[in-house]
Parts: sequence; structure tokens; C-alpha cells
Amino acid sequence: MACAVHLTVSGRVQGVGFRWFVVEEAEAAGVVGWVRNLPDGKVEVWIEGEADAVRKLEHAVARGPRHARVTEVERRQETPTGRFRAFGVER
Repeated sequence: MACAVHLTVSGRVQGVGFRWFVVEEAEAAGVVGWVRNLPDGKVEVWIEGEADAVRKLEHAVARGPRHARVTEVERRQETPTGRFRAFGVER
């Protein structure tokens, strides 16, 4: 069953390759959506896909890449839009 989640990630998550880490993990999990930096230093992530694949990416986001330090992940369950064909970085 397809699902969607919207994450807001806090901590040391900008300037450490976080967005590119999320893209690689998303492609490996087989989900679609986007990731972007926010002006307040957080990172925002939209994920759509099968529930198990979405959970897999959520766990990776909570861990982050080696040089990141994730302190909080705010999660909202959303309705899938079905408009994404891949996972990418939004600006």
C-alpha cells in the first residue's frame, strides 16, 4: 500500500551532505519525493512509496550521514500525491 510522509529534520543537517545522502538512500529504497534545506537550518523531506520502503528511508534520515547529527525528526503522515517519478533535491 502506498503512503506518504513529510519530515522536518533538525540538528547539524546542512553543509554535511545530508540532502545527497537522502537522495541515495531514497533511490536504494525505491521511493519518490524530494529533499530540501530550509532557511532555519533544518531539512525537509517528502517521501512517497510502499510503506516498508518509506519506513526504511525514515530510519536512514533519522540516522543521517556520518558528519551529520540529527537531534529531532518531526513526522506527519500525508496523502500520496502520485505526481513524483523520482527522488530529487528541491531548491
